[in-house]
Amino acid sequence: MTHLLSHTAAAALARRTARLVAALLALAVCSPAALAAWDLQQLMDTLAQSKSGRATFVEKKHIALLDRPVESSGELLYTAPDRLEKRTLKPKPESMLVNGGELLIERGRQKYQLQLQAYPELAAFIDSIRGTLAGDRGALERSYRLSLEGSAERWVLQLEPVDPKMQAVVQRIRISGVRNQVRGIDITQADGDSSSMTIEPAAVP
Repeated sequence: MTHLLSHTAAAALARRTARLVAALLALAVCSPAALAAWDLQQLMDTLAQSKSGRATFVEKKHIALLDRPVESSGELLYTAPDRLEKRTLKPKPESMLVNGGELLIERGRQKYQLQLQAYPELAAFIDSIRGTLAGDRGALERSYRLSLEGSAERWVLQLEPVDPKMQAVVQRIRISGVRNQVRGIDITQADGDSSSMTIEPAAVP
């Protein structure tokens, strides 16, 4: 059975969705040619060239009420322009899919469906990530303050939300890369919890 989420339930899912869409940024990797003139616009131009991607992940969530991090692993998939998916395989299967204007979550036999147009702050967050994957700097800067540190050999792209409703969920997202690969996603939530994800490109069949 598919359930429609209430506004309260949707707010609770915002943190999980933030981890999903931020993690999928890792699927847009930089080509060697793009590294010649390294700056924010060059990064955006490179991201725009990525039409799809697949990777494996290991994520550690640091939650204040728990003594040790909660670890999970699985795979990430992106298909331009608006399909994002996070498939958690361990410790138990779960799927989170953003497709067009809809968010679908599957946990065992339960399915939860959310229409993003009913939740403007959540839709803005997801659209901003889509803007990044599309290399749309203008769309991204409408929702984030951006800063790029380091060099092509080792770099960090930091995103800080500018909208108060988004700030109530996410404080910052840091995407780290080595040369032409995104290798890590660190998310600091407004409540002090955080998550750290390592990314490995999936082998081509």
